[in-house]
Amino acid sequence: MPRSKKRSSRGGAHGAAQPFSDEDASIETLSHCSSLSDSTSLADEGGETTEDRAAQEDFQYKLKGYIDSTVDKSAKTRQAALGALRTALATKILYEFILERRMTITDSIERCLKKGKGEEQKAAASLACLLCIQLGSGLESEEMFKTLKPVFKSILSDGTASLQARQACATSLGICSLIAENDILDVYATMGCFENLFTKSYTRQDGSRAAVSPQTSVLHTHVLLAWALLLTICYGTEVKRLFNKHMPELPGLLECEDVNMRIAAGETIALLFELARGQDAESEHEGLDPLCAKLNALATDCSKHHAKTDRRKQRSVFRDVLKAVEEGDFPTETIRFGTECMYIDSWVRKRMYDAFREFVGSGMNYHLQANEFIRDVFELGPPVMVDSATLKAMKISRFERHLYNAAVFKARTKARNKFRDKRVDVGEF
Repeated sequence: MPRSKKRSSRGGAHGAAQPFSDEDASIETLSHCSSLSDSTSLADEGGETTEDRAAQEDFQYKLKGYIDSTVDKSAKTRQAALGALRTALATKILYEFILERRMTITDSIERCLKKGKGEEQKAAASLACLLCIQLGSGLESEEMFKTLKPVFKSILSDGTASLQARQACATSLGICSLIAENDILDVYATMGCFENLFTKSYTRQDGSRAAVSPQTSVLHTHVLLAWALLLTICYGTEVKRLFNKHMPELPGLLECEDVNMRIAAGETIALLFELARGQDAESEHEGLDPLCAKLNALATDCSKHHAKTDRRKQRSVFRDVLKAVEEGDFPTETIRFGTECMYIDSWVRKRMYDAFREFVGSGMNYHLQANEFIRDVFELGPPVMVDSATLKAMKISRFERHLYNAAVFKARTKARNKFRDKRVDVGEF
């Protein structure tokens, strides 16, 4: 897309560092966040206000210490500090705090990427991505990304660099480009860098496969997924060009030994078909029949030389991919968080959701509730604040939940048993 850049003026709930609930950011947590962000309510609560402020000051003091430790002489200390900052940004909204220190944090990340090795570079790249997610699509994240983008690309293209560092840089480069890149031509250039890597796993013209180590295959999988993420914001003409360029070659990746590469290739194929049909609903692919045959084989794979868990995961994904290619269908998934829910109803939304969830992890539901940028990406509108009276009215007892779950389980079992009964006339279905 890339989004228009403007200096952000957000405050309020972003100004306070709030804890993330272990129960997937419950609505109680969100209500707590809103009360802490309201200075009026804080003033009315007397002693509780003092405790909250003291806890917040103590938390921010620790964060400042972690930021200082990112320039420590010890690699272990730097890595631990990066990890602590990463956890904080993944589970809390710290917009105001990091806005004031974004240049310091950016300099620390750049230093760790350039001078660090392996795990330290991986932690620094992940922190950069989370920093971008916190800042959102504005001038602040754009300035940060201008500093770090050349470093990401340098590590990604360096064959002597650690593979785990290259993987982290590939994923972070994709997400940061999605968020902070201002020029679509620069997005296309980044996609070109990704293509130079994952196309090395393509089948050669003579039909042979390149000798790719398992570690390199993992790198190519990360790069392919980052490329697919940027594909979601390409203009129609570029989508058509990339479809014609890669669709003859991508099915070859479905034969890779690595199940994650097969799944990444399958989901990318489904995404390409969805975007291409969005531009031209009547478009047809010449190799559709052999492609569907491959997808069907993967969706029904029972070969013993693949691990059982891999086969189960693969069959589940490729059933959906096959429907997407044959019928243009997507199985809608519902994500519930607090009092709201979001529908993942397309491969575009699924790729974006999976990319953000990879970094935010268990804090994804909390960010869906409170992070204005992520809510804007998924068109959720401004954050919804729920007062305590509404929360109490909405809560149900554990016994009521048990009765409801038991009734649902009974109805589902009856429906399945009826469907599985061989005596039932097939014509009824």
